[in-house]
Amino acid sequence: MTVSKRERQHAILELISQRVVASQEDLRQLLLKRGWDVTQSTLSRDLRDLRIARVPTDQGLRYVVAEGGGEDAARAPLSSILPQLFVRLESVSHMVVLKTVSGGAQTVAHALDREASADILGTIAGDDTILMICRSEGARERVAKRLSALGRRP
Repeated sequence: MTVSKRERQHAILELISQRVVASQEDLRQLLLKRGWDVTQSTLSRDLRDLRIARVPTDQGLRYVVAEGGGEDAARAPLSSILPQLFVRLESVSHMVVLKTVSGGAQTVAHALDREASADILGTIAGDDTILMICRSEGARERVAKRLSALGRRP
């Protein structure tokens, strides 16, 4: 069955809001039960586009939509997602390294890139780690201070 990207992403949001989904394979199987055979790479892109992160909970790892994520994810501000995904921050020289929960780095890095900070030259993100290259040590201090403050949970 051919399905549009919008329909598929809507189904993903519906599935992860209704039940605990712990892995991409679990999600892929749930979509398959609906008649949609989705590749792992397509699923990865959808999760990234929707700002869905895999986070630890009392019941184990699960996918969640970052606040402001989902279909409005392209507009999700850093201040709404960082408190949910932030683990710790360290800095040295002109660089800042931000650790997130597993699967959260791409979401945070994307939000950082959208802000287009004059202090940050660029970001590189893995699964749970973001490297930010800053323009100067002063810029690094400003970035580290701001991200630390944003990362504190209310």
